Amino acid sequence: MSDEEETGTATVADLDLRPALEAVLMVVDEPATEEHLAKILRRPRRRIAEALRELADEYTAQGRGFELRLVAGGWRFYSRPEYAAAVEGFVLDGRQARLTQAALETLAVVAYRQPVSRSRVAAVRGVNCDGVLRTLLQRGLVAEAGTEPETGAILYVTTNHFLERMGLRGLDELPELAPFLPEAEAIEADTLEGVPSFDPDAPDAPDSEADD
Repeated sequence: MSDEEETGTATVADLDLRPALEAVLMVVDEPATEEHLAKILRRPRRRIAEALRELADEYTAQGRGFELRLVAGGWRFYSRPEYAAAVEGFVLDGRQARLTQAALETLAVVAYRQPVSRSRVAAVRGVNCDGVLRTLLQRGLVAEAGTEPETGAILYVTTNHFLERMGLRGLDELPELAPFLPEAEAIEADTLEGVPSFDPDAPDAPDSEADD
């Protein structure tokens, strides 16, 4: 005898789909995939996808303070950007909990150059990044992704948690490089002078030799 028959409660498949989705999404710790939701709620994935998009459109039309977004391959509730000041005031409550400028700069380098070694990140920023990278690792925003064949240096990449926090479906949704980033190329070329390149195809190696 099933648990539903023993307790006399309705089966999951008997529940109204949209309220059931809302109930599940209220308690997820990370974006829930359509496949997982379909398995849990015992419905076809196509019907799950339709219901999720209907809910997302409905929240937008109603001007709710939250929205349902497809992020990092799954669905999750988020507060709307226009209410960020209210949410920030509640969460922080006067406490400094943001990433430092150094951490944000380092995270940007990893995001656009990944997979990238610690030395390469330091070369672009012009300062040592050991402590900052440890912070990003602890917060789950970056992860180790093997080693560089030529040097054995550990390579770093961004994580799904990074995509989730940034509200991105994938890395292809990263914005175009900001105007100041070309200057980072010049910084990298200067910083790498006299240091073996971690990328044998890097265009800055000949320039370094020419400077000698």
